[in-house]
Amino acid sequence: MGLFARIKKAWFDTIVWETIDDDFYDELEESLILADLGATAAADAVRQLRDVVYDRSIQNGEAVKQALRDILEEKLNVGDTALDLSTKPSVVLVIGVNGVGKTTSIGKLADMLRRRHKRVLLCAADTFRAAAADQLEIWAGRAKSEIVRSREGADPGAVLFDALQAAKARGTDVVLVDTAGRLHNKANLMNELAKLRKIIDREAPDAAKETLLVLDATTGQNGLQQAKVFKEVAGLTGIILTKLDGTAKGGICVAIAQELGVPVKFVGLGEGIDDLQPFDAKEYLRNFI
Repeated sequence: MGLFARIKKAWFDTIVWETIDDDFYDELEESLILADLGATAAADAVRQLRDVVYDRSIQNGEAVKQALRDILEEKLNVGDTALDLSTKPSVVLVIGVNGVGKTTSIGKLADMLRRRHKRVLLCAADTFRAAAADQLEIWAGRAKSEIVRSREGADPGAVLFDALQAAKARGTDVVLVDTAGRLHNKANLMNELAKLRKIIDREAPDAAKETLLVLDATTGQNGLQQAKVFKEVAGLTGIILTKLDGTAKGGICVAIAQELGVPVKFVGLGEGIDDLQPFDAKEYLRNFI
């Protein structure tokens, strides 16, 4: 089974791809919106498709599908989907609201990196949520990775400082930092993330740095509103999209790229430790449409 074979295509089932007329384009645009592409991106994609079909005199339904895939792939091309792990250590801040699968995604990412022969250290800097460090420690065990943690309510900056010192002393390749998923308001969120960034810049000034936002694909357009706040305060380099195998509508990948200008770097397609996978636009689009 392909990586994205679990994405549902129900929104395109009624479309007759061989009948290319105004009704076809209207139905396709509606289907793209229903699939969580977003109204603006859907309208733009259909407008481009009209032009391509006309310019190339396309009549074959499969050729129309491929033309649409090419258009959507271009929309997804907003940045490098690979992590920058060019230094030792490299630091990856993982952020997102509670309940999206943030800590789970960190554990799965740690396991993926370990299988690539990276030495990984997890930093339990989410000290606000009860048992967050305990949950991360469980995942550290599953991923055969080290962890630095403290007591609940401890200063997240102090935990991060200790983790960076440990990483340098142990020759760690990658530090994955779990951060608080619920602070009282945007100002608190901004202050906390700014503090963590300052510590990283001071203690590991030459380190390659990534800031990944974990989003729940099932929340669709609502999740994008959260993402805009995080992008404003955190300077995102990529997205981890979880729960794409359930009731999620696959078009959210394109919507994220269009609305945020940030690439999807990883997708979660199940509960297993190996179900977090690098995002592949071509494979995704082959299964989406």
